[in-house]
Amino acid sequence: MASEDLRIPVALRDRAQQIIDVTDTACREHLDEEYGVLARRLVARLARKRPSPLARGDVRIWAAGAIYAVGQVNFLFDHTQPPHLTARQLAEALGVVQTTMANKAGIINRLLDIGVFEPDLTRVAVIEQHPMAWLVDVGGFIVDARTLPDELQDEARRRGLIPDLDALRAA
Repeated sequence: MASEDLRIPVALRDRAQQIIDVTDTACREHLDEEYGVLARRLVARLARKRPSPLARGDVRIWAAGAIYAVGQVNFLFDHTQPPHLTARQLAEALGVVQTTMANKAGIINRLLDIGVFEPDLTRVAVIEQHPMAWLVDVGGFIVDARTLPDELQDEARRRGLIPDLDALRAA
């Protein structure tokens, strides 16, 4: 995914790319490609923030904080979820101090108002299992959209009411 595709401002492309290079390597070696894509999206969001916090600070710490923040959304630290790493293992893999990494992730979460279910940063497998992603109001009744006829599910996807898993897998 090129920095233009991520809508990273020209002034921060080199800096963001340095961070993305670290997240890509770490995700490839210790997690998977989907984590790499999500980390790139997060770095791009940080680059677009005005003023961008990425302009200063250690590249490795920003990368570690980004992966940690994405990991929190996706239950990376829960040993029952694949892939899984402990915070200590992640910090060691990135060569940073664990508390520094966690603190940077906290800053990222506050800056971008990242919550438990952040659709743009959530793995497809987590979305598939997340009950709130599928709830829609139909005539005043809250229903699981997956129980609706296909044509209603298609309309809900088109309107952005429920996730489009095929599009997410293709990203």
